[in-house]
Amino acid sequence: MAYSYVSNLLTMRYILFLFLLISINGYGQCQTFIIGAKGDTLNCTDMKGKKQGRWVNEMPALRGEPGYEEQGIYLNDKKEGQWQQFTLDGDLLAIENYRWGNKNGRCQYFTKVGQPLREESWKAVNPENPYDTVDVYDLHDPTKVTNRVVVKLDGFTLRHGTWKYYDPDYGTITKTEQYHLDKLRTETDDLAPIDISIGGNNKAASDTSSKKSSAKPKAVLEYEKKNAGKKKVKTRDGQTGY
Repeated sequence: MAYSYVSNLLTMRYILFLFLLISINGYGQCQTFIIGAKGDTLNCTDMKGKKQGRWVNEMPALRGEPGYEEQGIYLNDKKEGQWQQFTLDGDLLAIENYRWGNKNGRCQYFTKVGQPLREESWKAVNPENPYDTVDVYDLHDPTKVTNRVVVKLDGFTLRHGTWKYYDPDYGTITKTEQYHLDKLRTETDDLAPIDISIGGNNKAASDTSSKKSSAKPKAVLEYEKKNAGKKKVKTRDGQTGY
């Protein structure tokens, strides 16, 4: 019985020692940090001075705008994943998503009473590979993709997707916008696919060439000008019979 008690005591001490060792090792990776209310490590700055892990930032009131608190994860000093904003009273103000430190995907904003204000859609640009592919559609069939071209994306994050604006009192949608790689799309854009012809003007060129090839000879033009306004007379055309 005594042996079992001593064995259990030693096991508990060993587990406690491992827990402390892991905790010290975790803290040792942070140059500065704070301990949260639940005992977790927050606001860690690594040995290179970069923010890592979960952070809570308190933003003071500025130029008439009320202060707020935001929380989320840093990866090598850049925001990553979902971040949330709260009033200093704890009311949810925003849910944002980040990649490479820039907004990416769906971002939602709310009033202090929880009513939706705005919903945004973003596309973060990879700083190491700022390129993307764009579908090219057939001129005669806007639903048919004929090619994909590579384009360079300018900027750090682009408006991309559906944006919705809400009435703060009733929560109903008042306006919807569609963006494609930071360009606002209109109804006419859907009806005018990308022109994939060389120079984008082949049709006009072919029309012009056909008109030139069907131009009347100079002698015919002079004859028509000379006899303009005169009564037309029948001429023999070499045909026989009636």
